[in-house]
This record gives sequence, C-alpha cells and structure tokens, in this order.
Amino acid sequence: MSARALATNSVNLGQGFPDVDGPPAIARAAADAVLAGHGNQYPPAIGIPELRRAVAEHQRRFYGLGYDPDTEVLITAGATEAIAASLLALLEPGDEVIAFEPYYDSYVANIAMAGATRVPLTLRPPEFRPDLARLESLITSKTRLLLLNSPHNPTGMVLTRAETEAIARIAIDNDLLVVTDEAYEHLTFGAEHVPFATVEGMRGRLVSIGSAGKTFSFTGWKVGWATATPELIAAVRTTKQFLTYVSSGPFQYAVAEALGLPDSYYAEMAADLRAKRDLMSAGLQEIGFRVYEPDGTYFITTDISPLGEQDAMEFCLGLPDRAGVVAIPSAVFYDDHPDEGRTMVRFAFCKRQELLKEALSRLSVLAR
Repeated sequence: MSARALATNSVNLGQGFPDVDGPPAIARAAADAVLAGHGNQYPPAIGIPELRRAVAEHQRRFYGLGYDPDTEVLITAGATEAIAASLLALLEPGDEVIAFEPYYDSYVANIAMAGATRVPLTLRPPEFRPDLARLESLITSKTRLLLLNSPHNPTGMVLTRAETEAIARIAIDNDLLVVTDEAYEHLTFGAEHVPFATVEGMRGRLVSIGSAGKTFSFTGWKVGWATATPELIAAVRTTKQFLTYVSSGPFQYAVAEALGLPDSYYAEMAADLRAKRDLMSAGLQEIGFRVYEPDGTYFITTDISPLGEQDAMEFCLGLPDRAGVVAIPSAVFYDDHPDEGRTMVRFAFCKRQELLKEALSRLSVLAR
C-alpha cells in the first residue's frame, strides 16, 4: 500500500511510520557516533553497555522495575526481532500459543516458524477488550505461551490494571510463559500502561519487549530490547545470534541518550498524538465512518459499513484512486477470523496535522 501511495501521489495513512523525524539532538547523537567510530564495527552481541544500562534505568524510572543490565537486558533489531527471537527460543513444535486477534503481522509468521500452533483470542468492537473467561477456556495441555500486545496494534486497546492482573493470574495458575509486546508503551491517551512485569509472580515466566522506533520516531533505526530473567534472556539471545547477530551499532548510542530525555518529552509526545487522534476521530466521524477511538498507539480503526461499503479490502484498494488516500484493511490482521474485520479499515495518524487535514479533505468525497 505504501508503493500504491507513491504511485498515485496519495496521502499515506497506511504504514505506521511518522512523517517527521524524532528529536534533532538524538539524530545528532547518532551522527556523532558514526563519525567517532562508535558502533561502526560489530557491537557486543547483547548490545552496548550504555544502552543496556539506559534500558534498565528506563524500566526503573517508569515502572519501579529492577533489571541487571548485564544479564537481564538484550538489545535487538527492533521489537520485531525481539518477538521472533523470543518465540523461536521458547516454543517447540506442537506447542500452542494464545494471542490477541487481530494480530500484528509478524506474530503469525513467527509462531509458524517455531512449528507451534496459534490459538486466537479475538477482540471485537466497539471496545476490543479481551474476554478473560474465553481466555481460560482456550488453555489446553498443549498451551505453552501467551503472546500479548498492549497497547494493541491495530485496535489501540490498552489493557486495564485489572485485566493485566487477571491475565497474569491465569498465566501463573496454568504455569504458562508470557511474551509481552509493549512497543507503544508511551503512546497512550489517558489510559495507564501497566507492564506485566509489575505483577507479583510474573518475572520468572515473562519476556517484556520495547521499541525505540515508536517512542522516539526513528523507526528506520530498528532498535528494540527484551528484558527478562537471566535464564530467559540467555535463551532469547541464543536464538537472536542466528537471526541478526548484532545490528544498529551507532544508533544504539543515540537511543541510550534518548532514553534519558526528560519526562516532558514523553508527555508532549503523547499529547501531540492525542490531538492528532482527536482530529482524525472527529473528521472521520463527520465523513460517515464509524470510529473506534483508540486509547493508545497511533492507529485508529473504523467501520465503513455506514458509508454503504461492505468489503474493506476492495475499499482500500480503490481508495487511492477515489480519494487520494491510502489506508489498511483490518481483515489482513484477522488471520483466523477474517470476516471479523471485513468492514474495518485502519488509519495511521502519526503524521503532521496539515497532512491529516489534507487526508480528511480528500476523504470528504466519500460523504458526497
């Protein structure tokens, strides 16, 4: 769809990347690292010490969690590699993995690569909240792991503290491993992000995953991390070394500096995205979309049936020519129940406000 946007000169609200880079001081830190020869050759396999310490401090600063940067932090090629390495390390053929559907697209591929079987816990509108009774009913003797994503891409659902604690209790009671994708942890709008690692009894069975690309708007740098007990990190590292081995050397120095930015940076980033969410929500509703307003991430899910449309795939394929805008049909995230997303479309709002206004202006032809 991004290629389609270029070919048709459309506003690209499909792929989830900002159209403005992150803080200039952090970009300069990356350039300085390159010029100083820091990270131009292979960095340490687990990540440079400066970044591992910065990740550990981030976890302590925001959540009161204590991690040893030498044994409990692993730097990865983005959150996507951390997810892949975790699943390949912790799953065996025949294991079952329960995950929220709609899925971030790498989940399906990674579970298949591990020879495991995905078991969907399907989230449904308008709130997209997990059915915890359903979750318990899905657990069998083959269930090995829960793969959880909050704030959730693509729906924008953020698990409440009560939901987090209840899911943690289910994992503990059934002796399950848990992998949590928290790439959008700082991109929430009035909803509290509660890491599973803060729940008593979870540390020994949990791999938590974070992303610099989402937090600092440098998605191309591909810097992520995993935090867990030494035993779990050792397992994930063993797999990671046969994926990328190492990556993003100079960028690791810049991200170490970025993680030390003041609280005001995180607050202003979230406030800026919230304003963009509100702009898009109001504009799409006025055009005639049914809007499911997200509590987190930078994606907004809509239903096109009020516009008289019934096929989101067909709608999105035709949208560049009809309105000069690109979006993503949510059905592509529903691998097990595609009909659940048949009339839903995802828009990314991590763009400049003037671009969002231009997109809404173009989309207004649909109201006519």
